[in-house]
This record gives sequence, C-alpha cells and structure tokens, in this order.
Amino acid sequence: MIERHTLPNGLRIVLEDIPFVRSVSMGIWIGTGSRDERPEQSGVSHLLEHMFFKGTARMNARELAEVFDGIGGQVNAYTSKEYTCFHAKVLDEHAQLALSVLADMLYNSLLDPVELEREKMVVLEEIKMYEDNPEEAVHDLIIEETFANHPLATNILGTVESLEGLDRDALLLYIHERYTPDNIVISVCGHIDSAKMLNDIEALFGKATRTVQSGSILVPTFIPAQVFRARPVEQAHVCLGLPGLHYEHPDSYAMVLLNSILGSSSSSRLFQEIRENRGMAYSVFSYHSAYRDCGLFAIYFGANPAQSQAVIELVEEMIGQWRRDGVTDGELRRAKDQLKGSLMLSLESTSSRMSRLGKNELLLSRQVELDEMIDDIEAVTEQEVGALIQTIFQGDFSFVAMGPGDHPLRAPAVIST
Repeated sequence: MIERHTLPNGLRIVLEDIPFVRSVSMGIWIGTGSRDERPEQSGVSHLLEHMFFKGTARMNARELAEVFDGIGGQVNAYTSKEYTCFHAKVLDEHAQLALSVLADMLYNSLLDPVELEREKMVVLEEIKMYEDNPEEAVHDLIIEETFANHPLATNILGTVESLEGLDRDALLLYIHERYTPDNIVISVCGHIDSAKMLNDIEALFGKATRTVQSGSILVPTFIPAQVFRARPVEQAHVCLGLPGLHYEHPDSYAMVLLNSILGSSSSSRLFQEIRENRGMAYSVFSYHSAYRDCGLFAIYFGANPAQSQAVIELVEEMIGQWRRDGVTDGELRRAKDQLKGSLMLSLESTSSRMSRLGKNELLLSRQVELDEMIDDIEAVTEQEVGALIQTIFQGDFSFVAMGPGDHPLRAPAVIST
C-alpha cells in the first residue's frame, strides 16, 4: 500500500512497503534543475549534485563511498532540466543507515572550496566528453536551439564561463533558494516498517525551515531552428524536432503510443523501414521529452553523410504518408500491449517503483495507480492518435545536425501534407 505524508515544514513523503523483498530503494527528489538557474548560475544544479558527495562534517568523500560499498549498497544522483535526484538501494537492514547518510550529505556537506575547484575541473572534462560525442551532443543541441533565449535551453552541465563564476557562496545561495522543504519529496519503496521509516525521515529532515521559493515561470517558445555544425566524424547525426506536450496534457498516453508506433522500438515504422528494409542507418529512433509547460518530439538518426539527406527526405515522406493514412488497429494494439508490459515489468524493481512514486509526487502532486494507468492506455482510440498525428506533425521542423563539413545537410522546410 502506498502512503503519502506531508511534514509540518512542507516536505512530502511517499512510502510503499513490499514485504516479500529484501531491498529498500530511496530517493530524495528536489524540484529544481537547469531551467531554474539564472544565467550566472548555469550549471549549479549539476555541480551541487557532485559536491554533495565530496564530504560532510562527519565523513570525507572516501568515507561516504565506503559506507555504501561496505554494505553492498548503491548510491548515485542525477540532474535533469527540472529536478535533481539523490538515490540509494540497500538491504532492508541498512535502510536507516542509508537514509541518515543521504540526510548528512544534503544538510551537512562542507562544500569545501578546494574540493569545489577540483570538482569544477571534473565537470569541465564531462563537458569535453559530451562535445566529443556528437551522438549524445546533438540531443542537447536541439533543445538549446529550439528553446533558445529560455532557461530550458541551457545545458545541464553549464559552460566553461559559467562554471568559473560558481564559488561556495553561489552554491549556498542556490541551496537556500531552491532546496526548500516544500520543494522536496522523499520516496521509499521496499521491505520497510512504514511507521518507523516515517519517524526516521521526520527526525532527519523535519527541522529544515521553509523559505521563499523561486524559479523560472516563463513558458518556452518553440523555434524551428536550422543548424548544421561541421565535425570531423564518420557519420552525420541528425535530430528533427516538433512541438510536444507537457507532462499533464490529456493526450499524454496517446503521445506515448504514437511514439511507440513511429520510432521508439525495434518494431516501429522508422526502425523497420530505414534500418531493416533499406539499411540506411544503424541507429534511428524517436522520443518525446515532456516538461511542466511544454514538450519536444524528436526523431534522431545517425547515417553515412552521403546519404543522410536522403534519410531526411524519407522521414518527411513517411510522416506525410502517416498523416494521410493514420494508424492501424494492429499497430495500436501492439503499442498498448508493449506499454502495459513495460510498465508492469518495471514494477518488479524497487528502484523503478521508488522512481515512479517520487516523480508522480514531485511533478503531479498525486499518485497514479497501475489500474488507472492501464485503463487510460486502453481508452486511447485510433481517432485520438490520428488527431494527435495531425497536430504534432505540421509546420516547420526544428533541425540540427552534426557531421563532416563536406556534406552539409538541410531540413525539409515543412511537413508534407
């Protein structure tokens, strides 16, 4: 059974006891990410994520790592555009220890200036690593160009220039502004005593006080960019983007099914036609990124530069045909069964269940039961997916590509109708 609680300081807690497992997965979810940073703070969310592992008043960085290694547990963190998550998975007998260490990291990290300068060098290497990998970088580039002049466009890692300006005071200011109890969710899933876990969380996190919340409230504007960047690489890497849906949109499940049919699986239209039938690309897929007030639907492929323009034109042709014909009964049925199967299989992992609990609470302020999700998936009709195809696939593409300079690529001007 899922339990939801809110502490007097506003911090939200979601617990799920699963008595037949021996693991406990826990996550601390902070509702802040790169889109909530001011220009001079660019990269601070991600840098903070690193710094919370660099030592507290009780333990140095090595000792923090040894705690989890010594009990066979796992601990990690990641930063996104809209939230940051610190998560751990341990045996049930070590749950209280893991929770106390995470609390120590969150509230007692030293943010030592010497460690900070060293970690900034690590992040600079991370930036270089992504720049050297166009297959990854092209996905950041399409967001940067499509939502230009909005905080959503900024890179999660920041820039060389912005990192230089981030000192200990800047990190403390950001914590004060964004790491507020009313902006934090703690989710715990696995073999737990819910009452004891609630008491432990309140003892460790209940003393934090509310402060004034701040963040980006500007809605991003979709800009159909056309950008080609020459790179000394063997393949061309191409992303085509169109406006998507925010994560509470009533057509969200129709969008997931649309994406499954078009390009998110090995049985999808794009994969079967471009890779399997024609052998024009090794990697080709579509995806949908949903944010709190907008979304981006994207199609990616990596191919021989000499035939990449032909792949772009084939994608345009396929989408135009799809707009005319819509989806078939069989396609929609397979997509629904695939989605339901992946959802139910994911629930066999305490880590996945914990993530679902945390994200639902943080982003939706409610829990969505599996039966409700299955009913919503089954309720999607061919007509709804067909209408969404017409809505999404119209107007100009946002186009970004990276490849050899002797094969510059261009986007089709408009979706064929």
